[in-house]
Amino acid sequence: MAIAASSACQQNAKTTSTQTTDTTKKSKYLSQPLISEIYTADPSAHVFDGKIYIYPSHDIESGTPENDNGDHFDMKDYHILSMDSINGKVKDNGVALSVKDIPWAGRQLWAPDVAFKNGTYYLYFPVKDKQDVFRIGVATAKNPVGPFKAEPKPIEGSFSIDPAVFTDTDGTAYMYYGGIWGGQLQRWNNGKYEANRSKTDSQKENEPALNAKVAMLSKNMLRFDGAVKDVVILDENGKPLLTKDHDRRFFEGAWMHKFNGKYYFTYSTGDTHFLASAIGDNPFGPFKYQGTFMNPVEGWTTHHSIIEVKGKWYIFYHDTQLSGKTHLRNVKVTQLTHNADGTIALIEPMKK
Repeated sequence: MAIAASSACQQNAKTTSTQTTDTTKKSKYLSQPLISEIYTADPSAHVFDGKIYIYPSHDIESGTPENDNGDHFDMKDYHILSMDSINGKVKDNGVALSVKDIPWAGRQLWAPDVAFKNGTYYLYFPVKDKQDVFRIGVATAKNPVGPFKAEPKPIEGSFSIDPAVFTDTDGTAYMYYGGIWGGQLQRWNNGKYEANRSKTDSQKENEPALNAKVAMLSKNMLRFDGAVKDVVILDENGKPLLTKDHDRRFFEGAWMHKFNGKYYFTYSTGDTHFLASAIGDNPFGPFKYQGTFMNPVEGWTTHHSIIEVKGKWYIFYHDTQLSGKTHLRNVKVTQLTHNADGTIALIEPMKK
């Protein structure tokens, strides 16, 4: 009996210690993961019919060695999440689209986005084709959680990663996209793909940085309507940001939202891990750099989305709280504030 009692006391002590450690770990973070049953990242959030839907990447442990090209981010499908309110219960609606169901796809189903028009939901996704080149495809469904059916070919003229679709108040839709390094944006020059162009020779340090791309979408939402243009970001002197300006220049993870008549182009600086904003007077820009609005999360680059819910603004983002591994992430949400001067208030994802 004495031995059993002693054992029970030791077990209770162990449990208390674990709980204390977990509480301490949780207290480091501004917010907690929305879901822990699967790993999710790159959340594109939208409100459809008063309900919040989140379209994330679905991180898995594929066993692929880690490298700068991101081969270890070897996702196979998408799971769509939904919630009735910001603090409400989150539902995993299961597989909405798999790489095996995309006729032209090879591997790596990266960060998607969704748009809605005329009763149809359009899922835009980047995936490498069978020649290992990232293209952007589109799949459709009548339900916001799918299942989605992919078009037989990628969008003509598309390349790179991270599609983000913004629909303006006049109903015109625009796609912002692009990512350097593993996103292959640096491999495109004058519309031609250069397979041997590495991240290190993408641009000279004192030259204008590579830009994200923007294209107007056709009325049927299935193709580009007009030329693909650069998303030019200007500094305080009206000059383009330079390649060496790693804390401010675009890297990946574009998003667009409109506030008080201004267009907010937000993006990740990638290898320096900041989220930055730039503001313009029209969807094509140019955009004037406004500053950092989120400091680095735990893990690698921050891919985000910003939406308005019942008069308040929120940012959906990810970190690595659950796994501690950069390729196994978890999505989160926290409130976002626009300052009186039009900038976005700084968010600290990690408590000091």
